[in-house]
Amino acid sequence: MLIGVPKEIKNHEYRIGMTPAGVREVIAAGHEVMIQRDGGAAIGLTNEQYEAAGAKIIDTAEEIFATADMIVKVKEPQPNECKMLRSGQLLFTYLHLAPDPEQTRLLVESDAVAIAYETVTDNHRGLPLLAPMSEVAGRMAIQAGAHSLEKAQGGLGTLLGGVPGVAPAKVVVIGGGVVGINAARMAMGLGADVTVLDRSLPRLKQLDELYGPQLKTLYSSAESIETEVVQADLVVGAVLIPGAAAPKLVTREHLKKMKNGSVLVDVAIDQGGCFETSKATTHQEPIYEVDGVIHYCVANMPGGVARTSTFALTNATLPFILNLANKGYQQALKDDEHLRNGLNVHRGNVTYQAVAEGLGYPYQSAEEAIA
Repeated sequence: MLIGVPKEIKNHEYRIGMTPAGVREVIAAGHEVMIQRDGGAAIGLTNEQYEAAGAKIIDTAEEIFATADMIVKVKEPQPNECKMLRSGQLLFTYLHLAPDPEQTRLLVESDAVAIAYETVTDNHRGLPLLAPMSEVAGRMAIQAGAHSLEKAQGGLGTLLGGVPGVAPAKVVVIGGGVVGINAARMAMGLGADVTVLDRSLPRLKQLDELYGPQLKTLYSSAESIETEVVQADLVVGAVLIPGAAAPKLVTREHLKKMKNGSVLVDVAIDQGGCFETSKATTHQEPIYEVDGVIHYCVANMPGGVARTSTFALTNATLPFILNLANKGYQQALKDDEHLRNGLNVHRGNVTYQAVAEGLGYPYQSAEEAIA
């Protein structure tokens, strides 16, 4: 199979779909790889390294889209990339379709086959291709939140860990999944006063057993969210419903009761955000203010640490890339129900139920699509 890896074009996005080590593995399995020139240069992955691994360097994305059997990316295809997709061509990347009707329409119109990293599952009911970036985003959320709390950024001017004689900042994490756990760990490491809210009692019990009294845990309800958010210096939104739009858990009314200069970091922004006042921002202009509360809603947060993120992502995606290339997508999807859960759009049909219901498309199951 001929695999194409174009350069990412989203604002301040420096990740790339495959590392040279990943390319070497794919080529050893008998496949061909095209890398767009300078696709990884910004993070120290040179054209020479890719050529040494066996890849062919291509000057333009247009040539890659025009010839590759499978496109491997990081971020969702931008409109001009969607228009370059060919009928039957395989796209393997993050999609986050539920809050993005335009991308969904363009993918349906392309007649391509789109498999989303974020809905591929595993035997433990996890999301193995989302987890690495969730780990990065959770840890970055605290870095970003701490920076946004600085007075020069419009924040309250609070140090997360405090100092002797001065209380630490109060950090509230809504959601105890991969993002939430990593955010809590980082915040605790900096000495903050940390509370995690979640609806899963087994998860809250697990967190309590892991961290003891260092971490407060609360059952997530409308009342507990309001109580904690109003008192918080930093709130991290870490809620995920796989493939579906995130629920709006912090409302405009909550903001009116929060401290001026407190900070909201919405890691769920790729799925529409879990704060009512969230709107996607970029690394170039990451924050904005509503009712005196600073919002950080960067939609490609792990792109800020693009080298770490690229290596972490390739470690997770490579086995699936090899499976798709070795078997062809139809057989690979038939053989692996977890990979099949990643199929979101197939030859003009929406094949992920939450996306179909959320955006008003007829739903075709993945099994029917590949039959």
